[in-house]
Amino acid sequence: MIRGSVGTVHTQVHTFSSPLMLESGAVLPSVTVAYETYGSLNPERSNAILICHALTGDAHAAGYHEGDEKPGWWEMVIGPGKAFDTDRFCIICSNVLGGCKGTTGPSSVNPETGKVYGVSFPVITIADMVMVQKKLIDHLGITNLFAVAGGSMGGMQALQWSVSYPDMVSRVVVIASTAYSTPQQIAFNEVGRCAIRSDPSWNNGQYYDQEYPASGLALARMIGHITYLSDESMHQKFGRDLLGKSVYSYDFTTDFQVESYLHHQGDRFVERFDANSYLYLTKAVDYFDLTVNGSLIDAFKDMKAKCMVIAVSSDWLYPSYLSREIVSALAQLDKTVEYCEIRSNYGHDAFLLESGQMNYLLGRFLSHLTVSDLMIRSVPTVRETVTIKGAAALMIAEAVNHLPIVSSDGRLVGIVTSWDISRSVAQDVKTLEDIMTRTVLTATPGEHISKAVNRMQKNRISALPVVDEENRVVGIITAERLSRLVVRCE
Repeated sequence: MIRGSVGTVHTQVHTFSSPLMLESGAVLPSVTVAYETYGSLNPERSNAILICHALTGDAHAAGYHEGDEKPGWWEMVIGPGKAFDTDRFCIICSNVLGGCKGTTGPSSVNPETGKVYGVSFPVITIADMVMVQKKLIDHLGITNLFAVAGGSMGGMQALQWSVSYPDMVSRVVVIASTAYSTPQQIAFNEVGRCAIRSDPSWNNGQYYDQEYPASGLALARMIGHITYLSDESMHQKFGRDLLGKSVYSYDFTTDFQVESYLHHQGDRFVERFDANSYLYLTKAVDYFDLTVNGSLIDAFKDMKAKCMVIAVSSDWLYPSYLSREIVSALAQLDKTVEYCEIRSNYGHDAFLLESGQMNYLLGRFLSHLTVSDLMIRSVPTVRETVTIKGAAALMIAEAVNHLPIVSSDGRLVGIVTSWDISRSVAQDVKTLEDIMTRTVLTATPGEHISKAVNRMQKNRISALPVVDEENRVVGIITAERLSRLVVRCE
């Protein structure tokens, strides 16, 4: 597999000027969203994949900004020939609501007051983040997402998408995540928030024109970073090695390499993140709970997307039992779901580090195309009683070459093509019944796309109506739509 880069990329912004009501009932007067795209939308705009970032991520998921030496945070799986193949998909990643990398958050200016929000910014939820992403997807003219994928807090967003907008998502990838925050996760987040609020420079969130609460935010990051690692990875990376010395100092200076590493992580984090955003985003994670009356089965009952759930063997922040709970609920509902567990010593951060395993698992899941992934869902149909002239007019209006013919209850009874219409003129045929084909080859939504391709090639036809279990037309698949994928599927 060729592992290329998308090259130099640029962050885009779009402002939604209309007010946005949040889950809490609070209203934001407007919202600006920062986002990046990699690859191109196909003519049908059906190949878009939304990538959702984790707690302290941003829209820069892949490629390089001008002058930067470090690529985006998920470069290892996004690009030509990688799992999120930009030769095939259009990848979209946006900074979440409440963030500090271009999307409206507490460090933004309130347009109604002309002052930085600070802690006057309303508390947000994962559902609010997804609602803003939905507005962005609508703005881009996309009606259905091929997939939504993310790890950690990004996995929460992916699950929220499948629940909030089930008709818009074909696939969901949830990595090292959960369907609800546990008491232990909430506890770690609260300790981090206490570290920030205890810093005198935090000043009740009003620090933007004065000294920054660097020590509090650095400490919060150090606490959080410990949870992203595993005991084994820390043993392998540091052991009990001392920092530039062979004996203990017998004071409170830094003795161990692991201490120095955590301080370094904290200091670097302060340079790129906003303390108030950390408060708001961790609170949103704490509030996350998709259960309905304590049940994930009730939560997922309307979910339509195929789902892949990936856990990490050494992740103790989001242990694998939380992923298996998601899988169990979906399986009981007879939903399409796959479960995989990465064998890694890296801990929670493995989904950002295990390039080989991640590319293999994601690539396999995204390559398993079914008819429902590619069919045209809004397909015009006609009744047998329609005149040839009426059928021809509909074909011209809808710019189609095939019209399924259905009974009064929507069941497929035949098909007519533009060639049939032409033939009727030449042969002076008057009724649709005389030119329609009654024995119709069809496809079903769940079958692999290669079967549909082979059926069309074998019978030399250019379209297949897609029918459900009761033979009702739910879509149509055409040779034109498949042409870009035939080689891939054979």
